[in-house]
Amino acid sequence: MGTTPDSRTAFLDAAERLLVEEGRAGISTRRLAREAGLNHGLVHYYFGSVENLMLAVFERFTERLVERQRETYAADVPFHAKWRSAMGFMEEDLAAGYPKIWAELQAAAMNDVELQRRFRAVYATWRSVLSDAFTAAAREYGVSDAAVPALVTLVMTFTIGMYNERLVGVDTGHADLLAWFDAGIRSMEPRA
Repeated sequence: MGTTPDSRTAFLDAAERLLVEEGRAGISTRRLAREAGLNHGLVHYYFGSVENLMLAVFERFTERLVERQRETYAADVPFHAKWRSAMGFMEEDLAAGYPKIWAELQAAAMNDVELQRRFRAVYATWRSVLSDAFTAAAREYGVSDAAVPALVTLVMTFTIGMYNERLVGVDTGHADLLAWFDAGIRSMEPRA
């Protein structure tokens, strides 16, 4: 098979399927090639290593979700409706495997400076989405946006924490936390 952009996409798709279905541990160059229907040498040609391919999968997945979240937060509805929609994607994201890929690769990144650098870029992207959304919300609700950085960190931390707990079957308190946050947002709404 030729070395076309379609080959690169085939590897990304194959790696995403394998990461979601089986996790990182059993993924080799040959396994990826078999799953993609391509020559195993092309993994290194396109990505340099299996780890780089895995990160490319994660970054591509992130781009899709970030686009969805930006569209959600750009909707012409009150912020609380945007928030509910954005948080409503948690089940969809869990089913699609995004949090699993995140957790699998973050564990690998703990001992790899380059993986850490790329992970920080993903975190920065998500923080940017939330910063834009919460800055707009602060203006909508007529409150100071000085709390935006803390709110962004809170949302990042509890979302990742909830995902990690859900990956091992724990959901205790999640609905309560989301309801509490939702009530806090609703309490700040401007009164007509």
